[in-house]
Amino acid sequence: MSDPIPFRVGQSFDVHAVSEDPARTLVLGGVAFPDAPGLVGHSDADVVAHACIDALLGAAGLGDIGQMFPDTDPALAGADSIELLRRAAEAVRAAGWRPGNIDCSVVLDRPKIAPVKDQMESNLSDAAGAPVTVTGRRPEGVGALGRGEGVVAWAVALVAR
Repeated sequence: MSDPIPFRVGQSFDVHAVSEDPARTLVLGGVAFPDAPGLVGHSDADVVAHACIDALLGAAGLGDIGQMFPDTDPALAGADSIELLRRAAEAVRAAGWRPGNIDCSVVLDRPKIAPVKDQMESNLSDAAGAPVTVTGRRPEGVGALGRGEGVVAWAVALVAR
């Protein structure tokens, strides 16, 4: 049966712990932060891109990032998550949906994302083929995020027929 609704919304959440591996680089929204500890993950662990991917896939009814890009696939080890977002957006379009926009909030105290926010949005928007906005939130020292033990991101995406 055809979906008569011309718009759909997907929301997502992703979290990655900080890695103890000094060779891992923190990547957020496709921007590398070489002076910050990286995150644990099979790919580059870009929590911002991952949240955007899951929101898009959910909106289009295409499952989730783990189904499309399983962490058991050796070909995805160290994968560039901006490219994974590009592939997910292509799958959304192939399923008959057009990405409308994505909004993502990322929670961490350090590093500050304001100086590179425009670059993050440009990287993500280019890959998604739709406007992506990113906002930073600070945990103000509360809990595991406040202690710098990980980074979390939430995203919401709109797709249209």
